[in-house]
Amino acid sequence: MNRIDFSALYGDAQLQKKRYQKTALLFKEEFGRLPELWFSAPGRTEVCGNHTDHNHGIVAAAAVDMDIICALAPTEDGIITVKSEGFPGTDIVDTRELEIRAEEYSSSCALIRGVAKGFFDRGYRIGGFTAYTSSQVLKGSGLSSSAAFEVLIGTALNHLYNGGEVSAVEIAQIAQFSENVYFGKPSGLMDQMASSVGSFISIDFKDPSSPVIDTIDFDPARSGLRLCIIDTRGSHAELTPEYAAIPAEMKAVAGSFKKDYLRELDKSTLISDIARVRQECGDRAVLRALHFFDENDRVISLCRALRAGDTEKMLEIINLSGRSSFDYLQNVYASSMPGMQSVSLALYTCGSLLGGRGAYRVHGGGFAGTVQAFVPEDALDYFRQGIESVFGEGSCHVLNFRPCGGVMVDGVSLSCEESC
Repeated sequence: MNRIDFSALYGDAQLQKKRYQKTALLFKEEFGRLPELWFSAPGRTEVCGNHTDHNHGIVAAAAVDMDIICALAPTEDGIITVKSEGFPGTDIVDTRELEIRAEEYSSSCALIRGVAKGFFDRGYRIGGFTAYTSSQVLKGSGLSSSAAFEVLIGTALNHLYNGGEVSAVEIAQIAQFSENVYFGKPSGLMDQMASSVGSFISIDFKDPSSPVIDTIDFDPARSGLRLCIIDTRGSHAELTPEYAAIPAEMKAVAGSFKKDYLRELDKSTLISDIARVRQECGDRAVLRALHFFDENDRVISLCRALRAGDTEKMLEIINLSGRSSFDYLQNVYASSMPGMQSVSLALYTCGSLLGGRGAYRVHGGGFAGTVQAFVPEDALDYFRQGIESVFGEGSCHVLNFRPCGGVMVDGVSLSCEESC
């Protein structure tokens, strides 16, 4: 699905209409004309499979109903110009100049240029446009705002210059290329895939060039649960080395067996030679590798439970996955910053408030940022009040799964001539 009608995309269409009207007004103020097209890409939540995708593992993830939208008009000059609401400056990328620029590392310009380069390298057409974006995807929230932005740019290029023929999987692969090579962050493919494909999915990355994607019909609300993302308001600044160490250490363990990725090994092979690997790679690398193998098994079990309608089993597996992330993957707080443990505090608070019900875990990359919780509907108000008493008003976000990924939005009727 790469086109959708506005009314089918949002539960609260009236609220979103106001958002679109505001974005149209801002577009006209910035570019002196009305937008012609609209695009949307969602944030994502990782349910199970924490830090396995970069070693060709298996994940379960879902698109959520927080998205980035952009009002857009094509241009004929080959220049992509993007203004993002709430951010200083304007990103300008000439699609005829696609070489890597070191000074752009960690910037949205790098993401735009990298996506354009990815399209070009695959033989797809690229060109210019002006866009104004509005994001509900919390930056640094673990909902992957960067992946949503990459998918948004890719979806726009797909529809403007390629007739919508580029698949959601390819857009995700191009987005990952952009983040890895141009932005400078060694992320796996899960973030981009969940944002681009949408819905609740399992993804097997054994062959990343052709990932196996399976859609699972699961809506937490049908089981009396609400998905909460808790923003602990911890900073990700200066934590890139902590993130990068996880795939590096996993790959070091694989390399000790002359393999490139852990997926090419099995757990029994590692255990049979664990003394040597500890000596070569260190204990933390070994523990992270053991997490990888067990986490793959947990994703398989979770998907099996959901297909059987066994929600209690699903919750049990999510809790086990969260403990493994804390104990063995060790991505809940940065060892270099022991005084900054907002995620650890959020996990403790979740456990106290839920009292053995529901499930909770570190969310996304970890170290700072957010916690995910599946909260029984009848406990939601109590849970939210308890969380916000610790982390502040608005820190507990109640989300829904979204059935589609990056899309062109049709049927946007905003009476722009009046509102702009």
